[in-house]
Amino acid sequence: MPSKDASHLFGQAHVRSYRETDGEVGHDWKGTSTLLLTTIGRRSGELRTTPLIYGQRGDDYLVVASNDGSDMLPGWYFNLTEHHEVTVQVRGDRFTARARTATADEKPELWQEMLGRFAGYEDYQRTAKRELPVVVLERQASDGAVGRD
Repeated sequence: MPSKDASHLFGQAHVRSYRETDGEVGHDWKGTSTLLLTTIGRRSGELRTTPLIYGQRGDDYLVVASNDGSDMLPGWYFNLTEHHEVTVQVRGDRFTARARTATADEKPELWQEMLGRFAGYEDYQRTAKRELPVVVLERQASDGAVGRD
């Protein structure tokens, strides 16, 4: 079944629509595709879910810690550096993943994959006074997803 465009959605409204429809509303967003990433807050211990543009390499999913080109890393990135186990939802598929920052050797290839998904990352990189990390989400065998509803 084709997804409905969710270009009008942002933040928690995007998360809510995505969850309620298994991504039928929310997966397709502004000409690209999004997943939901749930992390554990490094200070609060609370579950935090963020919609993010994604790419793929084999079975792994890729996201960019762009924060719209801000000089600060996004909160979700700080969370996953403390707690590497995260939950990912792609359409109706929810699974546990191990999050890690791409190595210097693998980043150029992964960066190109992500530019193909959203060319705006190039502008974000130009304006940010930091390197934008590419995060690799490696699916785990466990079915005990963090924050499963």
